[in-house]
Amino acid sequence: MLTKFVLAFSILALLVVFAGTVPAVAHVTFFKAAVVSGTTLQAGEYRLLLGDNKVTFSMGKKSIDVPAKIEQAPKKFDNTEVQYNGGPDQNVVREITLGGTKTRVLFN
Repeated sequence: MLTKFVLAFSILALLVVFAGTVPAVAHVTFFKAAVVSGTTLQAGEYRLLLGDNKVTFSMGKKSIDVPAKIEQAPKKFDNTEVQYNGGPDQNVVREITLGGTKTRVLFN
């Protein structure tokens, strides 16, 4: 009985320690086709899987890995936002900030 309690407490403690760190999965919606690190993604809602120096964009059964730099900002972002390079007709993604987290994903 005591070992089950210690195990449960240890798991809970690990969850608390990792709370607020980089989320493993996030979601982003592109309202028009977007170019991310040279890869064209069609408009739609994507699941982002954040990894070491890469992000995997998934929509349905299709997945694409792209290189990225993941940074932590000093404070949490209010909304998920996609920032593009250039003017309003440009569709090259520069960065994505993930709402409710301190995570910023930068692309080349």
